[in-house]
Amino acid sequence: MQTVNILEAKTQLSRLVQRVESGAETEIIIARNGRPAARLVPLAAQPVAQRIGVAAGRFQVPESIDLNNALVEQLFAGAPSP
Repeated sequence: MQTVNILEAKTQLSRLVQRVESGAETEIIIARNGRPAARLVPLAAQPVAQRIGVAAGRFQVPESIDLNNALVEQLFAGAPSP
């Protein structure tokens, strides 16, 4: 665990973030007047969730699903202009 003062953190922020991201440091303590004030730690990786096909096989799309497309379009867009 590395400790840096605020001035060093301001001038070396990119390097400090890179060290935390790469795993070279698990956390970096930023101190003000020699006393710890903040921690710089990597964010936990966000799990990538599968979205496409999550409901596959759970319901059937009826053959008549597209029968009223013109009516739906008219309801959303309004009456066609002459």
